[in-house]
Amino acid sequence: MEVALILSALALGLANSLHCVGMCGPIAFSLGISQEKNIRFYAKNLVYQLGRVTTYTILGLLIGLIGQGLNFGGFQKYVSIIAGSLMIIYALLPKKTIARIESAGGSSKLLIRLKSSLGKFIRKRNYFSLYVTGILNGLLPCGAVYVALTAAIATGFFVKSTLFMFLFGIGTIPLMFLVVFFGTTLNMKIRNKINQIIPYITILIGIIFILRGLELGIPFLSPSPEALQLNSSGGCHCH
Repeated sequence: MEVALILSALALGLANSLHCVGMCGPIAFSLGISQEKNIRFYAKNLVYQLGRVTTYTILGLLIGLIGQGLNFGGFQKYVSIIAGSLMIIYALLPKKTIARIESAGGSSKLLIRLKSSLGKFIRKRNYFSLYVTGILNGLLPCGAVYVALTAAIATGFFVKSTLFMFLFGIGTIPLMFLVVFFGTTLNMKIRNKINQIIPYITILIGIIFILRGLELGIPFLSPSPEALQLNSSGGCHCH
């Protein structure tokens, strides 16, 4: 997996973790794990976070199978360019439009059942229920995850897309972990400042994917088709 993709996944996760705080923070606070600052707190907090990462990783695998099919069909560079363009467009959308996208299907029967199941596991608060809560939490509508999945499908191989979403999930952990630790949301002024940075990071990553699709022969950033093929095959050539 190229260095640019690894850094993009981590940066995307870290940048959008503030968005995750707003969307998922209240769920984390309701778990009650912020009340016990001991070894069990760290363990429970981490188990919950790993539940979310598990969901992101599985979604990466599923979307990667689609991306790999497109890659074998010879559409990989076009998928990368389109994915990068969609990321840039999404970053430039008004906040109200993004909110509408995230709330789309909010009244669907599937989402209602998901939230109901989430509520049941939240009340139990043991390690297993915390892990399942994290898994279900990862399935809730989230614009940041949509952007990450768009990038993941452009990687072209299910192994890469799986790793991409895993790293995206890892990138969201630090801030989410600290928020649960302190048991409070960040100061609104700080959140607003960080929120202003997120679109720029998303646009930058979108540009990286566009350059990757253009196959300009720039090492690590826009590899040539031969370099991508070598990378995906593990560098092994049989004669």
